[in-house]
Amino acid sequence: MDDETNNQLGLEGTGTRITQEIPGPASGEIPHEESVPVHSRIWVSAADGATAILCSIAEGAALTYYFTRIMGLAPRLASIVWLLFGIWNACNDPLFGYISDRTRSRLGRRIPYIRYGAPLYAVAFAVFWIVLPGFKGNQTALFIQMLIGMFLFDAFYTAIATAVYIMPYEMAVSNKARSSIFIWKIGFSLISTAFPIVIGLIQPGPGQDATPYRLIMIGLGIVMAAVIYVSTFFYKENHFQQEEEQFNFWKSLGACFHNRSFVVFESISFTVIYVQNQLMQGIYYYYDEVSMGVAKGVGTALTLGSLFVGAVLGLLLFLNRRDVWGVKCCVRVFAFLFGIGCIIGLLFPHQLIPMMAAFLLIGVGFAGGMYLIPLMNGDVIDVDEYTTGLRREGMYAGVNSFVTKPAMSLAQAVFLGFLSRAGYDQSSAKGMQSASAEAGIVRAWFLVPALLLLACAVILRWYPLDGLSWEQIKAHLTVVHREKERRYLAEHGLK
Repeated sequence: MDDETNNQLGLEGTGTRITQEIPGPASGEIPHEESVPVHSRIWVSAADGATAILCSIAEGAALTYYFTRIMGLAPRLASIVWLLFGIWNACNDPLFGYISDRTRSRLGRRIPYIRYGAPLYAVAFAVFWIVLPGFKGNQTALFIQMLIGMFLFDAFYTAIATAVYIMPYEMAVSNKARSSIFIWKIGFSLISTAFPIVIGLIQPGPGQDATPYRLIMIGLGIVMAAVIYVSTFFYKENHFQQEEEQFNFWKSLGACFHNRSFVVFESISFTVIYVQNQLMQGIYYYYDEVSMGVAKGVGTALTLGSLFVGAVLGLLLFLNRRDVWGVKCCVRVFAFLFGIGCIIGLLFPHQLIPMMAAFLLIGVGFAGGMYLIPLMNGDVIDVDEYTTGLRREGMYAGVNSFVTKPAMSLAQAVFLGFLSRAGYDQSSAKGMQSASAEAGIVRAWFLVPALLLLACAVILRWYPLDGLSWEQIKAHLTVVHREKERRYLAEHGLK
């Protein structure tokens, strides 16, 4: 590859100088159409969805609502929990990703963490819903319970979610084959994304008996852990990858940040996590307190229906345009539309028609984030393999989480900060907040997401993995993987 193409694709400065020509059909390589069995696509996606459902509760809006509105923890203390948790949440991911890349077992590098972590995941989830005598209203006890619960839960979430997240990159190289997995993942992701909304419908309010709710949560944890465990018998990873000698931790970490495409990618990856968490948090408060000029049930149904329609339309749009526009262009489009949707919501929070339009565009943005961000992440990992010769999905997933997981905590803390400054009264019944508090809810919900999304639409102009040269590299990597697998099978006396 020539120096100009290296520079265009962001390969300069990655630690390896690329001088080889990209093999293609003219070099004697026969293009290979990758495929992933349907049952593997479904089960790995189900495991991803089950993992995300529990996370959407434990590390999302539902848990904050439960501890502040039902158990009586002060929002200021809940905000501190999120900030402290954010430090742990970020630091454990690169370390686990590094360990995962270096794991060698009969099951592979990833599956052991998924299979044997699932039961522990359910136990950690149950910690949140156990109420000991004297805990309700006790600020110190609730603070400690929430903080310890978050630390324990995230340790097992990290082990499982990182392994599940990178399984599609272990199973295929081409965006077409990976897309066949991600379509299923989106279906399950829509369930996990909508789940906090469903939980909001059954959440008790202040002063109501929360025992049935707690039992439902514990039962949900057991069912989701069972899905994760069973899934591991229906897909497999490329065992030849674990034969590679990996970098040491610090060299592996540094190589990630020398990958220019990864650095640019992190801007949109961080933003999507932040925005999704803040918008899901805001839904609870918005529907409780802000009127749209129609009956509450009607307004809720129409806006959520618009969100669903937008998600479906967005998925169809990006499936159709992925190969025509390229992943980079599609991501810029969804970031722009998502940001416009947030601006409409910020300006017209009390008007039904504008809010339906806002939710429609937000739905397009959600679909884009769920479908396109994993494809872009896969490309970032692929270019790293091309420059280093190593497959380091775990480290990249860990470093990505190092950057993006604080977005979850930051979103919660910023949202609660807006509410505190707006005079939100956590002890008031639903629908009884002041006009100032209502305005604070809207600003907390939409302002920062709009700014971040529109900024990303501009920043992604400098993302380098796009065009014909990049597609040639992708095709080359497919051939490389076939050759690695052939050698591995031969060395182990397998066919």
